[in-house]
Amino acid sequence: MSKRKGNAADLAPSKKEKKGIGQIILGFFLFLYTLFCGLPILLVFIAAFSDEKAITQNGFSFFPEKWSLAGINSVLRYGSQLLTSYGVTIFVTVFGTFLGLLVMSMFAYSISRKDFRLSKFLSIYLLIPMLFNGGQLSGYVIFTSYYHLKDSLWLLILPLCVTTMNVIILRTYIANSIPNELMEAAKIDGAGEYRTFFQITLPLLKPSLAAVGFMMATAYWNDWQNALLYITTDKKKPLQLLLINIQKSIEFLLNNSNVPASARAAMGGNIPQYSSTMATVLVVIGPIMIVYPFFQKYFVKGLTVGSVKG
Repeated sequence: MSKRKGNAADLAPSKKEKKGIGQIILGFFLFLYTLFCGLPILLVFIAAFSDEKAITQNGFSFFPEKWSLAGINSVLRYGSQLLTSYGVTIFVTVFGTFLGLLVMSMFAYSISRKDFRLSKFLSIYLLIPMLFNGGQLSGYVIFTSYYHLKDSLWLLILPLCVTTMNVIILRTYIANSIPNELMEAAKIDGAGEYRTFFQITLPLLKPSLAAVGFMMATAYWNDWQNALLYITTDKKKPLQLLLINIQKSIEFLLNNSNVPASARAAMGGNIPQYSSTMATVLVVIGPIMIVYPFFQKYFVKGLTVGSVKG
């Protein structure tokens, strides 16, 4: 009997084997999910280099009948203006993200301090914009008529600089993940609030700052509505507004029969409507896709570490 029991125990799969099989199955399904999520992005890349006639006749395909650079050339034809718009977008994204992180981290640090008398008042003041909003028209009147910021890059930076949810994320991280004993020890050593914040709190806040910073950078990079409302000078137009104007120009050439032949010849004769659309998408998402892998670990850690206490 003992031999039979021993043989049965040997035949039964161990816990490690079951765990290994489960991880393989889970990894397989995650791979399929990642593949399905990545296929649309791959299709955008392929369609941007596909021939316009092939797309019109057969639709979008992962294996186009003919390749062409007409879509990319229709976007790159703007040359210096494209580089200028790229520079404006990069400047607004970098400067706005750093300014926003500085302001919001200082705000979050202030309301996380239990001994700060105005912490409750400022917390309620922070939540008010989530419930009440003056609207787009009132904001336009204030920015243009009272602040006189029409056609200014500040209007691409300030509206997205501080958001309630990002401040809450930073505040939660400070309250739950940074020991209060460190701040008390710094206070005993004679450090003021500014020194405590910049030398103790801010270095420990890096994972959460990276997560919030990536979300802010994405919002700045994809913002076009503020530029459409406030920016009129070509030298100050961001990338997204330029690409929208490119699409409008292509649609105008396609839908207007009175367009002279010289204008159509400037676009290469056959106007690449679909491939140029995918090319504009490629120009927009390309830099974000390159940067995202470097911030992914901070993005996940910053959102999860400060969310649960203990």
